Amino acid sequence: MKGIEKFSLKDKVAFVTGGARGIGKAVATGFAEAGAHIVIADLDVEEGQKTAAALAAENGVRTLAVKTDVTKPESVADLIATIDREFGHLDIAFCNAGICINAPAKDMTYEQWSKVININLTGVFLTAQAAGKYMIDKSIKGSIINTASMSAHIVNVPQPQCAYNASKAGVIQLTKSLAIEWAAFGVRVNSISPGYIGTELVKASPTLIPLIDKWNAMAPMHRLGDPTELQTVTLYLASDASSFTTGSDVIVDGAFTCF
Repeated sequence: MKGIEKFSLKDKVAFVTGGARGIGKAVATGFAEAGAHIVIADLDVEEGQKTAAALAAENGVRTLAVKTDVTKPESVADLIATIDREFGHLDIAFCNAGICINAPAKDMTYEQWSKVININLTGVFLTAQAAGKYMIDKSIKGSIINTASMSAHIVNVPQPQCAYNASKAGVIQLTKSLAIEWAAFGVRVNSISPGYIGTELVKASPTLIPLIDKWNAMAPMHRLGDPTELQTVTLYLASDASSFTTGSDVIVDGAFTCF
């Protein structure tokens, strides 16, 4: 395999949690454009079906949407069983589903804390664990990519988000731990740490819209990242081009964390 061919995902199968919209949708699109068959795993299965249908029509790949709650082991197990039944193999897992609740630590409720940790950290563990076990049992040299955040490296201002920051820092250490455990099996585990990304939800959020100008003023590039700007780094991590890359976290933040 030479040059650009190393980035091909032709006939590989990938699942993307939180893939119906936003970062997940953008990365799923990049994978599909590289030839991968795509499984959109999302609680919003109706929106997931729309995304899956568009990817199939535009890229000539097989797609499927599966309603998935990443915090429930039985739902994750159903996702893996469905992939095995419909495709026969799983090569790439993009464990991406996540939320953020902005609340001062002194006022944050246990329910708010638990919800963020359960989705952002436990959800990544459950989906990565299920993917890794499947790959190991089937002797598949697969790639698992977890979504962390630049918030794992810095404390964001002005919004208070301690649960989010803690959960994303946990994702990075989890990624390193899984990479060590599974290296001998040929299963690679990496993470990405996006900066502020201008997804449709961010740009439409009444809570976040007032913060965008403040973020851009602090950012070296003075803008939000575009979701599509995460496609090439995830394609690298998903493909054979990164065959010696595991246990790494790739920051994609327009130099925001360089301060």
